Amino acid sequence: MRRIGWISVLVGVLLGGSACSSGQSAGEAAPPVHQHSGSAAPAAPLRAGERFVDVSMPAAYAPAAPHGGTDDYRCFLVDPGISGESFLTGSQFLPQNAAVVHHAIFFRITPDQAAEAEQMDAGTPGEGWTCFGNAGIAETAAWVASWAPGADETLLRPDIGYPMAAGSKLVMQVHYNLLVAKPGDTDRSGVRLRLTDRAGTTPLSTSLLPAPIELACAPGEKGALCDRSAAVKDVAARFGDDARGRVEALNQRCNQGRVPVASTETRCDFPVPSAATVYALGGHMHLLGRSIKVELNPGSASGKTLLDVPSYNFDEQGIEPLAEPVSVKPGDTLRVTCTHDVGLRQKLPQLRNQPPRYVVWGEGTSDEMCLGVVVLSRQGLTT
Repeated sequence: MRRIGWISVLVGVLLGGSACSSGQSAGEAAPPVHQHSGSAAPAAPLRAGERFVDVSMPAAYAPAAPHGGTDDYRCFLVDPGISGESFLTGSQFLPQNAAVVHHAIFFRITPDQAAEAEQMDAGTPGEGWTCFGNAGIAETAAWVASWAPGADETLLRPDIGYPMAAGSKLVMQVHYNLLVAKPGDTDRSGVRLRLTDRAGTTPLSTSLLPAPIELACAPGEKGALCDRSAAVKDVAARFGDDARGRVEALNQRCNQGRVPVASTETRCDFPVPSAATVYALGGHMHLLGRSIKVELNPGSASGKTLLDVPSYNFDEQGIEPLAEPVSVKPGDTLRVTCTHDVGLRQKLPQLRNQPPRYVVWGEGTSDEMCLGVVVLSRQGLTT
């Protein structure tokens, strides 16, 4: 199974972004600038019973960040023409303007939900609609595909896939990072879907394991946004009141409401509610991320590390397939752990000219995330 490219959406409470990253260990120089190619690698040959379906945005879209920010999350309704019960066994995002496309996520919606999406699209000027956090419509829209820099085709095992019922459509959420955008930039990205009608395919779902972000300004940094309350208010101003709720909900869920002081490591435990089989995992952070790990039953005799990225690089994101699927059961615990480095803010060109800030969970390039991504079968995990 190939690497599965990722990214953005927090479950229960939310997920999102940037344009560059550091893959260095502490003390090393950060890379000068993030760039990723828009040219897609050739897709793997079709396997027995599979077919390709290509869909793209209806028309070119000119990204524009709302509320004075530098990040635009836009959703577009696309129709793959599913006429019978199918399964999504692979996908390949095709970024038309890689200079501004930060990541993309595809949500499966039912025909009834598609009607809501059509109304949202029709009532919003321009192509698509603003959708920070999720599809911007039904809360039950399911994440079935994604892309981030460093990922080519998502290719699952031939016996597993995301179910696509007849009449299902997709909402394509694209995160545009506009720190390096040029006047007049537009985008018309698309996706190549790999579908099968094969009977007996094991249905998949995606579950997310988020941990809170509480990063104080580095020694010597000063500014109004170094105050946590001001920083949370700023996130809410850029991404809506829900963003404030996510920050506080994550802190309550994982830290019991206690805000860590000068924390560079964050973690959160998730009890497994029902039996499931885990096939692949990935992790997502933004520019200040250094490492991310997902463990099963940490600290116990049965404990094992499912994902370990000791030197995180935004340009090499992806979901890593397990050598062998791992079964989890009620009573088990999954833990996500991330480390961040606020010192990178002065080393990265994208952040160097941004005002210093207390960093919390947020959708933007100057915000941060800690997110474990789990691809599994049977009942998903919940936060």
